[in-house]
Amino acid sequence: MNADVFNMSIRKFLKMVGVRSQHEIEQAVALAMESGRIKGNECLLAKMTLTVNGIDITVSFDGEIPLE
Repeated sequence: MNADVFNMSIRKFLKMVGVRSQHEIEQAVALAMESGRIKGNECLLAKMTLTVNGIDITVSFDGEIPLE
């Protein structure tokens, strides 16, 4: 295993996940506000689950996304 290639591969994957996740959350919040489901002052509970096939890892991360 090449540690440098491995490290860069992980970083590239995590960057893609971060950017795409942020975009999806922003769109969902905008739609929820437009439809009146949320007011825009909530604190949203979030959960992210990471699964990597082949090494049998599944890890969940819980957090909050305050809108104000």
